Amino acid sequence: MEKMMGLINLDHEHYVFNELAYFRNNASLPFGGRYRMIDFALSNMVNSEIHEVAVFVRNKYRSLLDHIGTGENWELDRRNGGLFILPPDWNDPSDSSKGDLRFFHNNRDYFHRSKSRYVLISGSQFISNSDYKNAFKSHMERNADVTLISADVGEVQPEHYPYFRIEADDSGWVENITHDQKNSKLFTGVYIINKDLLLDLVDECIAYNKDNFFVCGIKDKLADLKIQKYDHEGYSAFVNTIESFYKQNMNLLKEENYRELFFNKNLVRTKISNNPPVKYCEHAEVNDSLLANGCVIDGAVEGSMLFRGVNVKSGATVKNSIIMQRCTIEEGVYLENVILDKDVYVSKGQKIIGSKEKPYVVAKRQVI
Repeated sequence: MEKMMGLINLDHEHYVFNELAYFRNNASLPFGGRYRMIDFALSNMVNSEIHEVAVFVRNKYRSLLDHIGTGENWELDRRNGGLFILPPDWNDPSDSSKGDLRFFHNNRDYFHRSKSRYVLISGSQFISNSDYKNAFKSHMERNADVTLISADVGEVQPEHYPYFRIEADDSGWVENITHDQKNSKLFTGVYIINKDLLLDLVDECIAYNKDNFFVCGIKDKLADLKIQKYDHEGYSAFVNTIESFYKQNMNLLKEENYRELFFNKNLVRTKISNNPPVKYCEHAEVNDSLLANGCVIDGAVEGSMLFRGVNVKSGATVKNSIIMQRCTIEEGVYLENVILDKDVYVSKGQKIIGSKEKPYVVAKRQVI
């Protein structure tokens, strides 16, 4: 079978994460107790037997670099292929490209060096445990120019509003790409495209002063291309706001959702940590919660997600909240519907209550 190369394009993703994005881009955002959002895109590519992956990232990528490193946790630290971080090149005064087309144009060598004839392009906001080998097989068998991965979300929620909708005929050929809010068949941001076609479309878009490859190179040329859809099956989530981040993390506290996402034949990989198991002290009470390794619990935790290394002291209560790495919750604290970013310290007796519709967010390294 022909090979694919992978590309995670972060440049045009929709996100409103406010305090959670002060020190990181959205792909670096912790998710699911021990993962980052980019882990799902990287894992899906590796599980699809893709062994060369590039990431287009424009800013706030220190945290991302720290997390993915050489790619060894995804088996991408290899002599042939591997993981590439490709920021845009700003040093060419003759370069007229803009938007994500600048990434494609100035990193053209990445595509030329690869022996793969196809490219799988993804963002980081579509959370799933996917294997795209069957989609790739369909792409080749039907001689498609582009294959869009779609997901039927059933009931449309606010986090779905920014995404394109796909309209296709009974054979799966795409007839229209719209923003029709009544259509529940969303474009996930994942697609397969022939590499030579991609480079030709990039040149054409730059020649006409465009700035968005998918919109101008694919959506606007729908009539000229053979574009099919391939339906995603299994658990999935779209995360692009604080409200959707809170909701989708809380949804993983339901055992059936957690099992469908993680207890799959394919692994979701992340950066390895050597923290010890959770320590439950004398006064610990934990119900309906997900706790990562390294936590020390001597208070009450209910309906919450705690990342690695969280310390909940005696007499403290954490309810319906997301507590990220290495936070300390002192004695007598009461937290409900709260998101604490990494390394937050909450002093004795504090009481913070948000709502499920609008959780209270505390930025990284704050002292309360």
